[in-house]
Amino acid sequence: MIHHYSIAVNDTARVAGVLASLFGGVVSRFGPYPNSWIVWMGDQQGTAIELYPRGTEMVPDRSGGQAQFIHNDTTSGYCATHAAISIARSRQEIIQLAEEQGWQARELPRGGFSVIEFWIENQVMIELLTPDMAADYLAVTAKYCRDVNMDKLK
Repeated sequence: MIHHYSIAVNDTARVAGVLASLFGGVVSRFGPYPNSWIVWMGDQQGTAIELYPRGTEMVPDRSGGQAQFIHNDTTSGYCATHAAISIARSRQEIIQLAEEQGWQARELPRGGFSVIEFWIENQVMIELLTPDMAADYLAVTAKYCRDVNMDKLK
């Protein structure tokens, strides 16, 4: 289970507000790095999305302490890191919110299930699954896990 994940965006406060609206969550400042916010989903798992300013990078502490933050001015803003998140919203609600922000969002097939690619600031993608999409995803992944000998993966 994933409890939280982090993304870097241009306008941390604005994105936090949009995500809180989308997920029905709440926003608070996030202390480890300036101008950072966290969106709490309010569920039993403590699910959250941390938002750092674009260019923020986490690096291991050379002294054995916790991760350190640095800023990279040359980042493109795009990244391969993304998450697939189930959401209790309709396709129309998700697409409309993206359109209101000027962000891309489109439903696309993923082989047995579909997702909505929701492009935060048109640079960072999260895959959103409506309840019916999530049911299809779970059916596909359950079949895959049954068909694959999980012992071979260990």
